[in-house]
Amino acid sequence: MSKPLIGISTYLESSARWGVWDLPAALLPVGYHRLVQQAGGLAAMLPPDEDPEAAARVVSRLDGLVISGGPDVEPVHYDADPHERTGPPARERDTWELALIEAALSNGTPLLGICRGHQLLNVALGGTLIQHLDGHAGAPGVFEHHLVQPVPGTLLGEVLPEPLSVPTFHHQAVDQLGKDLVASAYAADDGTIEAVELPQADQFVLGVQWHPEAGDDLRVMQALVAAAR
Repeated sequence: MSKPLIGISTYLESSARWGVWDLPAALLPVGYHRLVQQAGGLAAMLPPDEDPEAAARVVSRLDGLVISGGPDVEPVHYDADPHERTGPPARERDTWELALIEAALSNGTPLLGICRGHQLLNVALGGTLIQHLDGHAGAPGVFEHHLVQPVPGTLLGEVLPEPLSVPTFHHQAVDQLGKDLVASAYAADDGTIEAVELPQADQFVLGVQWHPEAGDDLRVMQALVAAAR
């Protein structure tokens, strides 16, 4: 059986250094493409495109889509004023990834949102975010771990039937759920929503607040790849 093609949205940085170069770059931590490959998929990086129709054309060629982690979603997308702890906007990336999500939902393409991608999926469907909370991020550049409890009877509950410790680094979270989304995992210590999904049998749509690409548990990505097949 041929491997499904899984697109992964990229970070967009104004400055990145390698060798003798210091230039703007579209980049992706290696954990993402390695996780897709280890789960049985082919990985393709998806940098932002200024063409408003490009997202639909890109998604039509994919078997599955991952919206990766990264900076805070600009609060204007859920009709809120910025909190003092909300990071600077990443407008080009917001626009591109919202278009990718819309195209995936319209096209029936299996979709997985990771951290920021989980939050952006909620925003794309009309939900809101908590703009700051403590206890879910370690020192800069260091993942913390905490216990997550999947909800039995959900898609995630079938993929991860037991509580598990997950790598985490975030200071925002899902607040009000977007249209038709259900919460399918919670943080054991404070009840933060840790996963959302669309309970539809005909499409795989899942967001997780943690970072599976920073751990060694393949099950969430394997579920996306299986749906993409």
